[in-house]
Amino acid sequence: MTATLGKVSGPAGSAWAPLRVPTFRALWIAMLVSNIGTWMQTVGAQWLLVSIPGAEILVAMVQTATTLPGLLLALPAGVLADIFDRRHLLIAVQLFMTTVAAAMAVATALGEMTPALILTLTFALGSGAALTVPAFGALIPELVPRRELAHASALGAVSVNLARAVGPALASLVIAWIGIAAVFALNALSIAVFAAVLIAWRPGPMAASEDPERFLAALRAGGRYVRHSPVTRRILVRATLFVVPATALWALLPLVASRLLGVGAGGYGALMAALGVGAIVGAIALPHLHRLLRTNVALLVASATYAGCLLLIALWHDMLAVTVALVPAGVAWVAVLSTINAQMQLFLPVWVRARGLSAYQIVIFGGQALGALLWGTVATHAGLAWAFATAGAAMLLGAATIRLLPLFDTHHIDRNPTVYWPEPHLELEPEPEAGPVLVIVTYRVEPANEAAFVEALEQVGEGRRRTGATRWRLYRQGEHPWTFVEVFQVPSWEEHIRQHSHRATGFEVEAERRAYALAATAPEVAHLLPAGARSGHPLPAGAPNER
Repeated sequence: MTATLGKVSGPAGSAWAPLRVPTFRALWIAMLVSNIGTWMQTVGAQWLLVSIPGAEILVAMVQTATTLPGLLLALPAGVLADIFDRRHLLIAVQLFMTTVAAAMAVATALGEMTPALILTLTFALGSGAALTVPAFGALIPELVPRRELAHASALGAVSVNLARAVGPALASLVIAWIGIAAVFALNALSIAVFAAVLIAWRPGPMAASEDPERFLAALRAGGRYVRHSPVTRRILVRATLFVVPATALWALLPLVASRLLGVGAGGYGALMAALGVGAIVGAIALPHLHRLLRTNVALLVASATYAGCLLLIALWHDMLAVTVALVPAGVAWVAVLSTINAQMQLFLPVWVRARGLSAYQIVIFGGQALGALLWGTVATHAGLAWAFATAGAAMLLGAATIRLLPLFDTHHIDRNPTVYWPEPHLELEPEPEAGPVLVIVTYRVEPANEAAFVEALEQVGEGRRRTGATRWRLYRQGEHPWTFVEVFQVPSWEEHIRQHSHRATGFEVEAERRAYALAATAPEVAHLLPAGARSGHPLPAGAPNER
């Protein structure tokens, strides 16, 4: 696997192609409506707090309350999305969010809304969003062809950022004409629309699948996959280095409007609209951007552009200048995050897709939550200008690491699930929960192939850990120096069967084939079970013991 500034797999063709799929189109429109309501709610909640004492930290904490659940609930949400029916899960979550949004509207209309209640109910809505993101993201590859996944990701960014353009502007009009309670009521209606489309959607019959994983086992398996996937870890690093400083803009923009620029809700709506327009332009132009620039170079340019906007806000307090600068900032925001999100969706194997996306969600939501708190604190103690200047400098430092920590080139990696090992057959057929299971694979290697074999087995070991092994080591026999013994431990027999049945992809299979080609004879495999393991279905003596 290489990590270069070269071309990383990216989108090609029409940016609008996924909208030809009727189900995707209906869900995309419904999500757009819901996103508009979400941005209206954010503006309403922040504007309720702008004029009270301690507004700097309270306004920023609206962003924290919205995104912190993504940090706390992302992994459980990914597990739920991988082991339960995703459509049913989404429907239940949208109905819960509709109830919460309606409660916000009622409390505000009755004059009972306090800062604590605003943040509590906003946190509840953020919890619903945290449960929605991995389930909806994992549905997308089931709705559109793989070659259009990058475009579907970009269209997701179009939805979010069109909502950023429309939602704040619409919210400012509603606040001025009717009041903030109406904003919250419209948010409840927008979530209900998304729920209605999900209820009306009747997906076709799904192919029969194996029994769902147990919750805690699935949670641990997802964590192991992320820890032992260099590609996934690198994507998460790049997302972190961008999101944390970038959040200063979203978290503190209401204060920029009211204090640095001296404008009201209408002016704030115009600033948010400029960001949204830029993001829409960026999403539409993303396929062309990838054709013109290498992906890592595009990330560098976009990050530097965003940093320039942060620094301009710190130094130049002019409404027109800031509004104009926010357009390229919106382009940069969507260029970076759509690229990174598409890389995650394209790379993650099917069996762990929602859990992998939940790790991405942790970085995005958690980075925004912690970043908002950080920049709100800096603004409180040093002033808004210093907060933006510091965030801009941090963004430039992060962009400078792209040469050292670029995205990996993954276009050559086969991510299709592959059944490579025949299912193991033992004379003692253990119960699924029996474990831990120790697997011992013995290889005989010619001396000339030793170095290449050891290197190849290291990659095999990474694959074992990604697909379920909790421990892995390679040994050599002292009595027979050219005999190597691979030992790995799996939590249960059920987990090991999952390794055999569907977790390996073409990438893991190719690594094993390279290693086996360097061995002098076929590997010998033994499965060691706990001495007290019970047999589920004993096999007759002489039954084959295949790998």
